[in-house]
Amino acid sequence: MSMQIFQTEISVTAPSRGFHLITGSVEKALREMKVRRGLLNLFLRHTSASLAINENADPDVRVDLEAYFRRAVPDGAPYFTHTLEGDDDMTAHIKSVLIGASLQIPIADGRPGLGTWQGIYLCEHRTHPSLRRILLTAMGE
Repeated sequence: MSMQIFQTEISVTAPSRGFHLITGSVEKALREMKVRRGLLNLFLRHTSASLAINENADPDVRVDLEAYFRRAVPDGAPYFTHTLEGDDDMTAHIKSVLIGASLQIPIADGRPGLGTWQGIYLCEHRTHPSLRRILLTAMGE
């Protein structure tokens, strides 16, 4: 069987600022692409949110990650000049740069090849979340 390329987009709105598991949405989209093995790229089409892979079982991990980033990059810091969309505007951009806007994940048996305790996160950095679009590109067979 030869390698093919499949592409689709999913939309997710986080219920609040923070780290939200979206593994199920990604798995559903991958099933629809019918790729059994290969490589999956996820690309977030926004500059004030990010994507990450981390602990998927204990919700305290997500709470602690958000607490860390709120302290590390505080909203409304007086040294930020880019505040067109509010006190969380520049902080959201910085967090996006630190965490990143894309992921590469192997595809194994038609599913993301994640470890037992790994999940895919949409990291929402804005106080008032909006619709986030994620482009999924699967290369494989």
